Amino acid sequence: MALTTKDTDEALMKRMAKQDQEALSALYDRYRGVVFSLALRILRDRAEAEEVMTDVFFQSWKSAGGFDPLRGSVAGWLITLCRSRAIDRLRARGRRDASLAALAADPLQTVSQGAAGAGPEESTEIRHRSARILAALGALSTEQRGALELAYYSGLSHSEIAAKLGEPLGTVKTRIRQGLLALRESLGAQFS
Repeated sequence: MALTTKDTDEALMKRMAKQDQEALSALYDRYRGVVFSLALRILRDRAEAEEVMTDVFFQSWKSAGGFDPLRGSVAGWLITLCRSRAIDRLRARGRRDASLAALAADPLQTVSQGAAGAGPEESTEIRHRSARILAALGALSTEQRGALELAYYSGLSHSEIAAKLGEPLGTVKTRIRQGLLALRESLGAQFS
């Protein structure tokens, strides 16, 4: 189907419902700036805003058949999707930050609280495993441990870690890989 700049948003949604990828591309070109700007304004993080934008257009692709123009405009629908996704990320970030703060304050206490609902044997096993994991992490080089903590506790991408540490991306990837290999070697037999 030929795409024209005169296609209405509703026409693009109908074409997307029929799996027309050109229609998705046209909708993306029309609204990516608005969606990205809103996500960035809410999240104040470029990488997360880009992820939200991707989520919004993926959702529009999956849900195109259910779009009802009588309930609102395509633009309004996309903005509502973006706002919801961005707020969900803010809430998740808040929970993650609170968990990380508790873990940083006292890792074993945090694990103990997580095991509170377990029976005595299971709770003891969780504490022993946690102690072994912390010991294995402590045996890593400072650079490897720092990169792993940023990746797994802070949820940063390799690129974000490289920027935060002021290190080349390849160096960060190598540190993470070597750290994971060292953890696997020291903990592999204990947790298999």
